[in-house]
Amino acid sequence: MSATAAVPTGEAAKTDRVVVDVSNLTAGYLPGINIINGANLVARKGELIGIIGPNGAGKSTLLKAIFGMVNVRGGDITVNGESIVGLKSDKLVARGVGFVPQTNNVFPSLTIEENLQMGLYQNPRVFSERLDFVTGIFAELGKRLKQRAGSLSGGERQMVAMGRALMMDPAVLLLDEPSAGLSPVRQDDAFIRVSDINKAGVTTIMVEQNARRCLQICDRGYVLDQGHDAHTGTGRELLADPKVIGLYLGTLGQED
Repeated sequence: MSATAAVPTGEAAKTDRVVVDVSNLTAGYLPGINIINGANLVARKGELIGIIGPNGAGKSTLLKAIFGMVNVRGGDITVNGESIVGLKSDKLVARGVGFVPQTNNVFPSLTIEENLQMGLYQNPRVFSERLDFVTGIFAELGKRLKQRAGSLSGGERQMVAMGRALMMDPAVLLLDEPSAGLSPVRQDDAFIRVSDINKAGVTTIMVEQNARRCLQICDRGYVLDQGHDAHTGTGRELLADPKVIGLYLGTLGQED
């Protein structure tokens, strides 16, 4: 996407074209032990997808499986119609998959600008164009490009990590617990940032422990339990579903 191009927003940015299709996925870290057991997920262009569920349900493992960090033993994962199973991270980035891990997601000894440059190591020629796009979403970063990332707060580091992943103009952005470890105020900021990224036209899949807040901003949600999708629906539908409220939102949701 060109930085000077019209930026799609809201419903106009969403289409029926499938960007990510996870089908009957089985995956795990250790031989013979599967964390993901037949999970399914679809993300269409422009959608914001939320993944919630209890601790140990496999939420982060599902994201890592999409990004090639977990052994896939069955099923398939496609991005824009092409299977990505077995590809290494650098190939996935080139295919349009961006990933922001929960922790250790910036280079603390590098400046903000240098962190963003690292996001474009495969295509450094478009740095100025992509910098304009990223600082259009995260205006604060544009004012502090020479500041070292190690001196930033947790919320600010999260912005840098998201910005770096956006530098390659990903087809889909994977976010692992973007509000984790942040104060309540900074958590609200994180969810606003995720919404801003999605409104700029970026298909986004977010794993989040703050289930209620996640469902409030996502187009569709998946409730993961024991490695498979136990419930799915729009964010509003899941927020109003008695089973989801009773089993998950009572312990996972945070009232505003």
